[in-house]
Amino acid sequence: MSLSFEPSAAVSWDFPRDAAGLGVLISVGREQGVSDAALLAGTGIAPSDLEEGERLVTARQELRVVRNLRGAVPQVSGTAVGARYRAETFGALGFALLSSRTLAEAANLALRFIDLSHTFALPAPRLEGGLVIVDFDDSALPDDVAGFLVERDLTAVWAVLDQLRPGGFPPRRVTFRAAAPAHHQAVHGVPVEFGAAANSLVFEPSLLESRLAGGGGSGHALTEAMCAELVSRRRERGGIAQEVRVVIAQQLPAGAPMAGIAAALGVGERTLRRRLAAAGTSFQELLDEVRETLAVQLLETGLLSVEDVALRMGYAEASSFIVAFRRWRGTTPAAYLG
Repeated sequence: MSLSFEPSAAVSWDFPRDAAGLGVLISVGREQGVSDAALLAGTGIAPSDLEEGERLVTARQELRVVRNLRGAVPQVSGTAVGARYRAETFGALGFALLSSRTLAEAANLALRFIDLSHTFALPAPRLEGGLVIVDFDDSALPDDVAGFLVERDLTAVWAVLDQLRPGGFPPRRVTFRAAAPAHHQAVHGVPVEFGAAANSLVFEPSLLESRLAGGGGSGHALTEAMCAELVSRRRERGGIAQEVRVVIAQQLPAGAPMAGIAAALGVGERTLRRRLAAAGTSFQELLDEVRETLAVQLLETGLLSVEDVALRMGYAEASSFIVAFRRWRGTTPAAYLG
């Protein structure tokens, strides 16, 4: 079975990602004595926000955490951070990988749903000289963090492949274009070449046929379908509108004021209005959309009262929430739940 990457115009490094990726960066910072608040500075995200499940962050918010970590702990290398990633870090995508039948099936799945990962350096596989070469492109990455991100992302892919394959994943060679960090250490005991012509993970094609211990069955079909649904929703809502949705969801308990959303995105309010208008939407429309979607999800759990949901949606009073809900759904929250 070969690797087959199907590029999509929707796929670039600038996509929302699960906050679990921030968790890895923050855990590294904590071990070096850096506070969560210092690592999250400038992101608009509070440490308590990361305790909530299924939280999305923007690519630029993760970039800010990367910069904060490197500013506080310059000696931390991308390879050291990347080696900490596991399949489970990637949520639905990770569970789909764990339930794949072969390494090739898992790799193809990851390539199809790359925007469910945390990667910035997009992988592109090819077959050359009897070997599989997966190149990681750093040309579109911000210069100040490009080397770190490529090292992290390539090593994370390697770490997950090593986890998935019984007996580990021995590459033929691993190369990076950047110079070796001063504190670099070999990953998984394998030497890594720095200052090379390309960022690449090179291995024998026979490794792709490796059978995975927990693969196959209905569980794989279910997790793959979940990945397809998540990707479909996210790709339908790309660009500035999706970034605004993500930040609104983060700031809802505080009311998600437009000034705060614009500041988190690094633009002025007038610029944000103009960009949203060009995308065919408005801030109020996106605010209502996020509130409606999350309110319905919270109400359907049956765990929160209408008053509690109203507070989480940023309403000072339940009555205002009930009026808004009637406008969205044509009924009250109580009647909606039957």
